[in-house]
Amino acid sequence: MTTSIFAFIIVLGVLIFVHELGHFLAARLFGVGVEKFSLGFGPRIFGKTVGITDYRISAIPLGGFVKMVGEEPDAEIDPKDIPISFTHKHVFKRILIVGAGPFFNLLLAVIIFFMIFLFFGMYLLRPTIGEVKDGSPAHKAELAKGDTIAAIDGVEVKSWEDMAGIISESKGKKISLIIRRGNDSFVKEVIPEAIKSKNLFGEDIDRYVIGVTASGDVFIKRLNLPEAFIESFVQAYKITELTILSIVKLIQGTLSAKTLGGPIMIAEMAGQQAKEGAMNLIFFIALLSINLGILNFLPIPVLDGGHLMFFFIEAIIGHPVNTRMREIAQQVGIFMLIMLMVFVFYNDISRVFFGKS
Repeated sequence: MTTSIFAFIIVLGVLIFVHELGHFLAARLFGVGVEKFSLGFGPRIFGKTVGITDYRISAIPLGGFVKMVGEEPDAEIDPKDIPISFTHKHVFKRILIVGAGPFFNLLLAVIIFFMIFLFFGMYLLRPTIGEVKDGSPAHKAELAKGDTIAAIDGVEVKSWEDMAGIISESKGKKISLIIRRGNDSFVKEVIPEAIKSKNLFGEDIDRYVIGVTASGDVFIKRLNLPEAFIESFVQAYKITELTILSIVKLIQGTLSAKTLGGPIMIAEMAGQQAKEGAMNLIFFIALLSINLGILNFLPIPVLDGGHLMFFFIEAIIGHPVNTRMREIAQQVGIFMLIMLMVFVFYNDISRVFFGKS
């Protein structure tokens, strides 16, 4: 329990700090004054004021905020503060300031992946067969446990993921495998078969396989600086794509809303990753950072994406959106956010105390 709480504080602290740092740096870059930089909500626990900015730690550690001069469009502003007022900046500067928060979360993930790949490499499964299913195409081709698939149709296979991808893309066409067995190498022709399977979202899909399982033999692929740089973006892109697809599936109803989790679930998962080692926890931070960045880009009022939506409308029509319309949207956004928080807390409590999922 102590590990989970400590890991939760680290994870949330890093994500919030990076997010708010994005807003802060962009605001200062465009000459906007920042009154408060807070980690947490609610009453101020402690902090330090530098210039006009109060850097503080607040009591409720479930978020953070950057309070800028002239942030509210209808607030009264001292004429001397107009040059540093957020509202009085060009709309595209406001867009960049608001978008910098979630962008920094995505950037954090890329940096974490880059450092991991550069200094520790990538952990990959060797394309070595663990078991061969009776009656499968691999069994008919006389493949055996311990065989390594070196190439398929002339394409070198470096990992189990490479192998599975090529077989799946064959769509049932005959493929030629170069097999290594001990010191010997030979060629086998196999026709993959289609099986019914389920994807990550529980949907039925057709998948082409040859009927083998992995041996579980893992190796470390060392990457140089350019390779690590490219792979960090590839990894971030894959997780971003999966996150967006998950949101779409939730809206469509394909993915159960019961899979959503809140602070308790995050704390549990953070604790589990911390017990596995610092590397796992750091990777978990990168994963959550992408999720936080994408969620904040959603066009929901009160989130960064909601503000961006209004700013883009302003850029198109040439003037700010009607105050009453913004107020109604904010109220709807707050209601949606509260309902979502209640729902994820319910999911967390059901999962922890009643074993429901």
